[in-house]
Parts: sequence; C-alpha cells; structure tokens
Amino acid sequence: MLSTSHVPQATHVPPVTSSPGGARELANWLIPDWELLPESIEAVTALPSFASKLRECERVCLAPYSEVSYEVQEAVVLRRLQQMVNTVMLNPLWRDRLRDAGTVRAPETYDAWQQIPLSDKDTQRDFFMESRPGLVVPLTRGEFEIVASGGTSGGRPLEVVYSLRELKDTYEIAGRFMGAYQLAAHLAGADPKWLFTTLADYQMWSSGTMVGGVLQHVPGVNYVGAGPVTAPVLEHMFSYKGPKALMGISAGIGILSELGAGMRKESRESFRVALYGSGVLSQRKRVELRALYPNLSILSYFAATQAETIGLQLDHASPHLSAVPGLHFIEIVDENGRWVAEGEEGELVVTRLHAHEAPLLRLKLGDRMIRRPRTEGPGLKTQQFEFAGRTGDVLHINDSQYSAARAYDAVRDELKAAEAVDLDAVAHDVQFVNHRESRTITLFASVDDVLGISYRTDTTLGPYGVQQVFVNALPRSLSLFNHGEANAASIERTGYSFQLKFVPRLSAEIERTAVGKVPLVRDRG
Repeated sequence: MLSTSHVPQATHVPPVTSSPGGARELANWLIPDWELLPESIEAVTALPSFASKLRECERVCLAPYSEVSYEVQEAVVLRRLQQMVNTVMLNPLWRDRLRDAGTVRAPETYDAWQQIPLSDKDTQRDFFMESRPGLVVPLTRGEFEIVASGGTSGGRPLEVVYSLRELKDTYEIAGRFMGAYQLAAHLAGADPKWLFTTLADYQMWSSGTMVGGVLQHVPGVNYVGAGPVTAPVLEHMFSYKGPKALMGISAGIGILSELGAGMRKESRESFRVALYGSGVLSQRKRVELRALYPNLSILSYFAATQAETIGLQLDHASPHLSAVPGLHFIEIVDENGRWVAEGEEGELVVTRLHAHEAPLLRLKLGDRMIRRPRTEGPGLKTQQFEFAGRTGDVLHINDSQYSAARAYDAVRDELKAAEAVDLDAVAHDVQFVNHRESRTITLFASVDDVLGISYRTDTTLGPYGVQQVFVNALPRSLSLFNHGEANAASIERTGYSFQLKFVPRLSAEIERTAVGKVPLVRDRG
C-alpha cells in the first residue's frame, strides 16, 4: 500500500468545537508530539501520511475535510507546518537557511510562519537538482518520482522530487474535490460519465502526467487519457453515451470549436465541462465553443508542475479559484513575504503539505494573484483567489512559453549579425508587448534618434525582415527541456506577427511602474 490509515493512540477523542482551543486540541491529538518532532531520517520514513490525518479528522468531525470549520482546518494545517519545519531541520542545508533567517524552531503561529524565507526557482534548483542536497530522505531509499519543468520564467530547467506514496495521496484528495465541487453538478444522471484529457504525458517536464493522476482519481467517472486529438477521434469519444468533461491546454480547448463542427447534435449536447489549464482562452473562443456545445461550462484548472492542483474555478460566472483544503498551503504575499489583505494583489506562494521526504517551504511559482474572500456558509470552506498574471518575464505564444530575456538576447544578436542595429548600444529601454487577441508581439526600444535608426533598420532588413528575425531567434529562447518544441516553421504557423518599433526616450508607448521601472514583458488582451 502507498499510504496507510493511522489512528492516533490516545485514550480519548478531544471534543470538536468551534473554539480555537478545541481545534488546537484536536490538531495536537491528530499529530501527537512524538510525530511532531522526528528525530532522524528513519523516523521521517516511518511517519504516518498527512492524508491519514485528514481522514481521521473527517471521522471525528463527521464531515468531509473540505467542510470542517475554518478553526479546525487552520489548527490542523499549522500543526502540519510545524511538523514540516521540524523535519527540514534534520537537513543541514535547510537548517542553515532557516537559521540565517532567524528561524530556529517551528513557528507557533501563522504570523511566525510568515517569517520563514520564501523559496524561488533558484532555491528549488539548488536544493533538488544535481546532488539534490535539499532532500530530507535521500534518493538511495527509492520510491520517489522526479518531475521537471522547462523553467520558462528564467529560461533554465527545474526539477522537483516527490515521494510516490504521498503523490498518490494528493491525486486522491484533488480528484475527490474535483468530483464533489466542480464536476458533480454537470455530470449528472444515470448514464456513464466521462472525463477526457488531451494533455500529452510523454514529456517528463509536462504537467500531463501529474494532472492525469488527479483526473484518474475523480470518483465515478470513466477516464480517457486521449492526448492530442483529431476531429474523427473527438467525434468517436463524444459518441460515448453519457455526459462528458474534457481538460486540456487553452489552445487544445479552443480548437474544439473547429474539431467538432461536423459532430452530431446529440454528441455536442453531451459535452458539459471544458477545463483549460494554461494560457488565456479568449472571449471569442468562448462564444464559439458555447455556440457549438450548448450545454458547456468553461472553467479554469490552475496547476503547475510543482503543484498538480492549485486552484479550481467552480463557477463559470465567477473568475475566483478555490484551493483544495488540505492539499497545499497557499499564500498570497507582498514583497516581504507577508500576507496581503483581501482584494489586494500579491505573489502566489505554495507549500505542499504532503511532503515528508522532500519538503519545499514557501515556493514562489511565478504567478500573481488577487486574494479574494473565503467561502462562507454551509458546505465548502476554502480560500479563494483570482489569477492576475505571471510574475516572470515570459512570452506566451499560443501555449508555448519563451523566456523573454533569452528572446531579447536572440533578437539582439540576429539584428546585430544582419548589421541592422545594435540594440544594446542604442536602446535606453526595451519592452515586449504581446497582444494575444491580435497575435502580435512588438519589441519597443526607446532611442535618441528615432527616425534615423528606424530608416537604417528598415532599409537593411526590408519589408519582411523583422518577422524573419523573430522567427529565427525565438527557438533559441526555449529552455533545455523545451528544445524541439518549436522551430522557425512552427512559429510561422502560430499566426503571430512580430514588430520592432523605435520610440522616443520616456515614450508613453513603453509602460512603466509607479517607481519608473520598465517591465520586460506586458501582455494585452
């Protein structure tokens, strides 16, 4: 078995009340002191899973964990975070990192937790790649899974390590949540229910494998890992009797309006939920999809390679994303790592709660979120947030992501090799503006001699020269794991046009922050 149910050895079950004291007593009973502070690596490997604690909490509270009181959830998660800090203290690299930040013991409050330093992609790379010195339990013990990401924000690849037993737990928790709170209302009736994905899971740096693990554990559905589909394959899948949901990247969802154009009316009416997992699904595509599939709800499935289910959109009328209680500890923080207030925007930080062997504390995933009010009333009790954009400088071209820093270097080198212009020499500021709806990327460069530099560049490159410069340069901006994802021909087929525009210094066409900084990338609708 990958995980075992653990019943704490206690002579009584503490009373479950809405008071913080009762909730703390329950949390302390679920994770007793002898588990809170593991004394060795061997003790860590013997720790009961956190999933077993959630199941025991459900038994005591007589409710799904997603519906127990906030007081209980907060107490249980804080107790788990304390256990995680005690666990990482067994690792000298983590111990030094926390002590350098002033953390010498497990935090007693959430306020103290916010003093723990944030981890970024460099931390992840240093701790979990090459010799992987950040692991609490070494790889020599086996039963781990390595998942890699292209590292699009910085252009460098990333790897992260999961315990297989805990990965299975997270799939089950997220799958149950999806079934109960996102899909149940749409996949109703007595007919068989279907859940497809067009994600490809053959790339180790793809989220397809991890998301597929979640989808396979949605109760009561028949799962089909289809991968990319053609019109005949889609028509065949949709001919199955019963309501259907399909999860894919945004481009994979958007193209369903074309692939299903010749499909029978009965099959089109059976398509109930489209889950898009990356990029932006334009309003035009939404209208086209709903026109073809009249019963369709289009919802966001927000995930990352490091966290297979971060937020799920439960209502198509609201952009709010709901966290899966007990899966990850999710924070929206300011530049100092402190929680922002409701309605404020901050950076998304995730701590995977199911990670005895390979914990990673307070990881910044590179996304901006707006903190929204948590759900109230009976039923689901969870925090909500709204996607506000990527933190990293990334050029999104359809569903491929290019490091903007690498893209600039490549474009600069192409222009210099063509003897058109040396951007490093003439530009005060540069900024990519990606108009996703019109499929246009413009590289703005503020210079002193706009007319002269524009004339020389246009004369040297000719009418289609700038387009060719970008098409040749962009494949070189892909990271190691994504090489081969695009080439000049495939970039041409995206339908994107590329422009280079010289503007005066301090031009309003280059967007600046309140303190005068020039972001490298700006996305437009």
